[in-house]
Amino acid sequence: MSKHIKIRRGLDLRLEGEAEKITTVQDHIDTVCISPADFHLLTPKLLVQVGDEVKAGTPLFFVKEYPQVKVVSPVSGEVVEIIRGEKRRILGIKILADKTITYQKFPPFDYQNAPREELIARLCEMGLWPFFKQRPFDVVANPMLVPKAIVVSAFDTAPLAPDMDFVVHGCGPEFQAGLDILTRLTPGKVHLNVHETRTRSDIFLKARGVTINTFSGPHPASNPGVQIHHLDPINKGEVVWMLSVPDVLCIGRSILENQFVGTRVVALTGSEILKRRYVKTVIGATLKPLLAGNITHTDSTRIISGNVLTGKQVSLEGYLGYYHYQVTAIPEVQEPQFLGWIAPGFRKFSISRSYLSWLMPRKKYILDSGLQGEKRPFVVTGEYEKVFPMDIYPVQLIKAILANDLEQMEALGAYEVAPEDFALCEFVCTSKIPVQKIIRQGLDTLMKETA
Repeated sequence: MSKHIKIRRGLDLRLEGEAEKITTVQDHIDTVCISPADFHLLTPKLLVQVGDEVKAGTPLFFVKEYPQVKVVSPVSGEVVEIIRGEKRRILGIKILADKTITYQKFPPFDYQNAPREELIARLCEMGLWPFFKQRPFDVVANPMLVPKAIVVSAFDTAPLAPDMDFVVHGCGPEFQAGLDILTRLTPGKVHLNVHETRTRSDIFLKARGVTINTFSGPHPASNPGVQIHHLDPINKGEVVWMLSVPDVLCIGRSILENQFVGTRVVALTGSEILKRRYVKTVIGATLKPLLAGNITHTDSTRIISGNVLTGKQVSLEGYLGYYHYQVTAIPEVQEPQFLGWIAPGFRKFSISRSYLSWLMPRKKYILDSGLQGEKRPFVVTGEYEKVFPMDIYPVQLIKAILANDLEQMEALGAYEVAPEDFALCEFVCTSKIPVQKIIRQGLDTLMKETA
């Protein structure tokens, strides 16, 4: 049965720089880089070497923990570099792309009637399994487990996030095929969660075979963790899988075409972008062709693969993250501001009424990378609870992680959360605590101890 959930606690960051609803196609993809770091806690085992020729769909590495899970190349071309860090850790696999992509073909497959085990094997063989992530622990899903439910969020409330209705436009058959595959993987429900007012596409609203739930309220209403918490909370020993709309599209399109199609529609957003638009590119694409000449001040701009709350800082020479469908550019702080956060102004944002800007609730802001202060003692202010929409005590959970108290972490709901659920807590934190990093460390510890 469908549900309507109203999220009351949270915060919508209204920033300048939303992408105009125009889609362009990248003329030529120069290089692509796939980083194993995007697949948290998984150990890559290389299947290619420098100089190897690959096709789109050729496996680059498999996962030591789940050998059947492969990560494949999204383009055809030549492997030109294996980037390594300390202790020869693999940081990236760089591929010089061909002008015309050649695909590795797979034999036809009847996904609608195949047994669940064969369907999972097919997804792993084609390199589609890394799109499946799981709670608890917010990691790539274990293909040996059976989830009690699967969640797909059909909207994104993060700052300047792409309009999923626009992203999925014209891709109804592929998206429905992706949903049909998901329904074969769980004995429970596949939850397709839409927004009460923002979601208008019939591709979502008339999707078949899934439970369509309606959400409303501020960010983080679109976070899968928040949706799972209100729809089907996770207890110890239970697993829920989750995917984004672009991931479902990729799965459906690849299965229908019997080849790995790693295309991505990416939103170029942020106040420092000159031409804010949607661009059709591929997973892991280099950002330089998209951003060169398209940034107001190259030397004083922070480029983020993802959104401003949870994305990863990259350089102009960087690459699109495996799970990202947004690139954001904001001003980089160069020098401390006179009087700092004490200085008054209508252009300053605060969750409290520190500035007169609270009189203009619909105003959009240009926010920079400054912290507005230094780290301070971790004090209880009640700020986290204003923006954290789960029935979980966020401060107590963070302190349990800092104390390495596993029993308290379990009791306080660690199985339900991910770092992204605490992004707003980090944003409003007076003490400047790296909350997301702490949550990630706590989940890693809990996963290792309970494995």
